[in-house]
Amino acid sequence: MDAVITLQDNFHFKAVADSGFVVDLDTRAPEGEMGRGATPMEMVMISLAGCTAMDVVSILRKKRQNMTGFEIRIHGDRATDHPKVFTDFEMEYVVRGVDIDPAAVERAIQLSMDTYCSVHAMLEKAAAIRTRFTIIEE
Repeated sequence: MDAVITLQDNFHFKAVADSGFVVDLDTRAPEGEMGRGATPMEMVMISLAGCTAMDVVSILRKKRQNMTGFEIRIHGDRATDHPKVFTDFEMEYVVRGVDIDPAAVERAIQLSMDTYCSVHAMLEKAAAIRTRFTIIEE
């Protein structure tokens, strides 16, 4: 796996990985300015949520759960001192659908966390990761 990150201007970078997709990275913009991409730490948090989201959706589809929507709400706390690493994450899986089985959702999350999500496997060595889920009947 490879990627190239190229400076565009100021602290705006374009990242291109093997897939060919371009990701914009930037730092927090000063007051009144717009950044042109996510920060690297935001990307870490998004990567965790994205990795487990793909697992959970795949598992719930295989379990024939009638989902009409899915999202993960993630919050990360960081250390106050540099290098300001993440110390813990809280993720809420929100599953919308008809007759969604709570046991199926719980099992899908467990399989993702324990077996499939490589981002979780890396980050759990450095930070606590807590999960919960909400089912919204439609």
